[in-house]
Amino acid sequence: MMAGRDRKNSLKALFGDAIPVAPEVKSMPEGDDMPAPKPDPVPRAASGAVKAMGLSLSSITREAEEARVLRQALEEGERIVAIETDRIDASFISDRLSDEDRDDPDFETLVESIRDSGQQVPILVRPHPDGAGRYQVAYGHRRLKAAKRLGQQVKAIVRALTDDELVLAQGKENAERRNLSFIERALFARTLTERGFDRKLVGEALAVQKSELSRLLQVAEAVPEHVARQIGPAPKAGRDRWMALGALLQTEADRAKADAEVFSQRFRSSDTDTRFQIVFDRLTRRMKEQKPHPAELKAPDGQVFARVSRKGKAVRIEFDAKARPDFVEALTARLQDDYAAFLQSGDD
Repeated sequence: MMAGRDRKNSLKALFGDAIPVAPEVKSMPEGDDMPAPKPDPVPRAASGAVKAMGLSLSSITREAEEARVLRQALEEGERIVAIETDRIDASFISDRLSDEDRDDPDFETLVESIRDSGQQVPILVRPHPDGAGRYQVAYGHRRLKAAKRLGQQVKAIVRALTDDELVLAQGKENAERRNLSFIERALFARTLTERGFDRKLVGEALAVQKSELSRLLQVAEAVPEHVARQIGPAPKAGRDRWMALGALLQTEADRAKADAEVFSQRFRSSDTDTRFQIVFDRLTRRMKEQKPHPAELKAPDGQVFARVSRKGKAVRIEFDAKARPDFVEALTARLQDDYAAFLQSGDD
């Protein structure tokens, strides 16, 4: 009876009649690999009309998502457990390039939200295939990191998953909750294919067609991985600019230029989108032709009376306005005589 009422309230949460009723969270005992039987849920008070009017669009979306996750867990006979974060390892496939402190400003908001209101949406883990009593994340890496930051247990649903099912769950969460940037998806796709996953499964995990998957793999191949990871997610760059960057990194000389930038202080102190732009600008910059400075001819007192400049085979002598006119005239006549004598001596 209680379970039926719990499911009903969870469904009503999507339409504003009630906030989803979360099942009681129990700590996972050390060494337990599977969750214990589902406990009775703990009722929560519904939101009042005044509070409901104050909900922002984002909070409404979040509550609907929380209701969906909780409802699905309940309907599938699962429950939410609390696990120590040091017993949970990341997925065997990395999909994020962001440094939460620098490249993901929403991460701090997530940490504060969990600090103030608790973790509302559980993560999904599976029993670790290579370690008894340990777990591996399918999705919820940011919430796991937030719980670690706060020094508290993380709420999780434990489900037995194959590698294929874990990859699909990981990709599904990224598509529904916080999309990966283009380069993150590109590296994710390449890692999956390198580990032997079928391209069809990779496309399903990323929710992309064959043509888009080919572009992702093309960029992942063209951009050196260490350059991509140093740049980070660069969400504003988009597909076309990443493809253009890949086209600019075809030679060893171009890759050396990129390396010179990614290890510069200016690069390291910039945000991820600026880091992309720094590398892109370096590779598209046309080096201005360095014009040689004219040679200066000086009088005994140090005053410049003429400048000699060269452009190819041409030589130009430009006299300063302060140079004595009679000297210019005398030199001009002498140059004529001297050049004639030079030519005459050459004939001999």
